[in-house]
Amino acid sequence: MKIIIAGGGEVGFHLAKLLSYESLDITLIDTDKDRLNYAESHLDIRAIRGDAVSLTVMEEAQVANSDLFIAVTSEESVNITICAIAKQLGSKRTIARISNFELINAQDSISFQNIGVDELISPEELAAEEIQQLLDQSAFSNSYEFEGGALTLIGTRLEKEVPFVGKTVKEAASIFPDVHFMPIAIQRKGTQMTLIPRGDTCFEEGDTVFFITLKEGVEELYKLTGKTKASVKNVMILGGGRIGFNTARELCKKKFHVTLVEKDKKKAFEIADQLPNALVIHGDGRNAELLDEENLSSMDAFISVTENSETNIMSCLMAHTKKVNKTIALVENMDYFQLSHSIGIDSLINKKLLTANTIFRYVRRGEVVDMTTLNTLNVEILEFVVNANSEVANYKIKDIDFPRTAIIGGVIKEGEGIIALGDYTILPGDRIVVGCLPRSIKRIERLFL
Repeated sequence: MKIIIAGGGEVGFHLAKLLSYESLDITLIDTDKDRLNYAESHLDIRAIRGDAVSLTVMEEAQVANSDLFIAVTSEESVNITICAIAKQLGSKRTIARISNFELINAQDSISFQNIGVDELISPEELAAEEIQQLLDQSAFSNSYEFEGGALTLIGTRLEKEVPFVGKTVKEAASIFPDVHFMPIAIQRKGTQMTLIPRGDTCFEEGDTVFFITLKEGVEELYKLTGKTKASVKNVMILGGGRIGFNTARELCKKKFHVTLVEKDKKKAFEIADQLPNALVIHGDGRNAELLDEENLSSMDAFISVTENSETNIMSCLMAHTKKVNKTIALVENMDYFQLSHSIGIDSLINKKLLTANTIFRYVRRGEVVDMTTLNTLNVEILEFVVNANSEVANYKIKDIDFPRTAIIGGVIKEGEGIIALGDYTILPGDRIVVGCLPRSIKRIERLFL
């Protein structure tokens, strides 16, 4: 598969890095010599220096033969333009990164495909959506919905009091036979070891476990894990950039009580005019006295989404000391994900990772309609559509030669979620949610071709 990425900034480099692991033909285009030198020296890719709008550069990159053209420069108008050109030159699929939420929301009335842009992606919108999902499942550290919530992926840490700690998956299933969730990945406490759980896998205290669950299974998980579903109503947001503003706007629509802190005076007044139902404070969110004055301790959730990762982490730690139930920090450094729980932050989000997750489904073979990767685990969760020719079609799950490093977490049939066990027969049209380690992805893809 030949993929061309226009834009070697943080998002472009991260995409190139992840895609290069897949042994794909990757070309990176950028005007910055240092960026390209760094990318070439660290990744197995081809780098071309030049303006992606240039037809000469496009020809050198062999756009006409490309399967996927991704434009992630800092200028959304440039991204749309070069995708339109790439499509006319023969690229099979184009994706443009944008920041304007209005364009995302206008896709029902404006056909961007007609001008050559197959997909619009906004890292800021993806981050804002992630925050809202995390608030909906406020006691859990990770949350991701498939097909509008027909199945939900939830991550949580197991405390000593959880009744199935010390028991195998099979034993837990026999003790709680009527539950509506399935463990899909486990990370052992204090290690980087990721397990795909099987019947003989034992749950241990301190494990971070990810479950696929139905709507009713969410409440069961709250009960079994001893988590309390605290009502989130009062939310403080630090940072009035695109993510902070759009999160505040959507929360105001849902009747949350929102306090937004922005250090830029002009921007703070503009946000106050646009969000009359939010309390907008002009001030530096790193100032502990200011946050105390604005009743930080009375907040149900604290969200820090400034442009500085360290500020976001430190302010969330401050909120944690004030007993705020839910803290969410935006970070750029992927290494911070390993520290989040140990230092007391509930959830970290990363725009690069969210963007890569969205784009990756176009790289996977088989009909992948959705996918996500887990922040701290080396696991991919993919949603495949079964067609009549798929190897798995018309077979019971227990009769499929499935690798031990992969697991079927659930099935979506006609919009309804099912926690499917061994006797379930997979049929054409089913949507299958699979969790797998990287080494088994190729084999899983072949099963669903």
